[in-house]
Amino acid sequence: MPGSVILSRLERLLLLVLALFTAAAIAGFAIFAVHPERLAGVPNAAAAFGLAMALFPRGHIVLGFLAIAVVLARHAGLRWLPALFALYATSLASELLGTTVGLPFGPYHYTPGLGPQWFSHVPLLIPLSWFTMATASFALTRDWLGARRPAVTIAVASLVLAAWDLVLDPAMSKVTPYWIWGTSGPYYGMPLLNLVGWYVTGLALMGLLVALRAGEWIDALPSSALRALGVIYAANLVLPMGLAVVGGTGGAAVAAVGVLAATYLVARLSRVRLSPAMVRQ
Repeated sequence: MPGSVILSRLERLLLLVLALFTAAAIAGFAIFAVHPERLAGVPNAAAAFGLAMALFPRGHIVLGFLAIAVVLARHAGLRWLPALFALYATSLASELLGTTVGLPFGPYHYTPGLGPQWFSHVPLLIPLSWFTMATASFALTRDWLGARRPAVTIAVASLVLAAWDLVLDPAMSKVTPYWIWGTSGPYYGMPLLNLVGWYVTGLALMGLLVALRAGEWIDALPSSALRALGVIYAANLVLPMGLAVVGGTGGAAVAAVGVLAATYLVARLSRVRLSPAMVRQ
């Protein structure tokens, strides 16, 4: 990984706003969603809270994407754009399959809470979220492994991405109603097929990043930019974790952190054991 380069003022500002936005969303949910009686007697409070519940998740996705787009545009030029288009299209196709035929995630549908939808099925913002977190997961994995074996990178990065879903789905479908499952499952109401679908979709997205040679521009990122991608991943993880803890599904947050920590430890151990000949393959 190249040496230190200071983030621009815009990059730092976007990361700060994303962090503050994350904290505000969790705090607002804890104060008002869990205690709706606090809205009583305050003029227009219920309407304002309803608007916030619609705007905060959308704003969080947009801020996360803007942050990673600005970081990549500054440090990788235009080389990341093919990955954006490919991952957006692939994740959209996966979501359309899920919301129509129930594969690969199981049967579910989105509520209007996340805004306008493709073909009345998938919110326009959802594939942006896939791109943001898939790219961050891929970059973090390459840094953790310190090796460039494509198969290993794809497998581990897909697990890093899937760890996010261990808390995202319970937070967004059980604690809050942004999507609704068409069948009940053993993991906080969602079917176990969803976890398989997430990992398989992750494999497809990481495979695309490898095929598009994304590793070349990711490896050229300075350490400050890589840390910025780590902050973006963390913000997207912390938001559903906060909602899950406040909403009584804290076990999902523990599961996500546990899988992510175990993945990191295994990746670091694998890095130590890899031979020097594999390092820049």
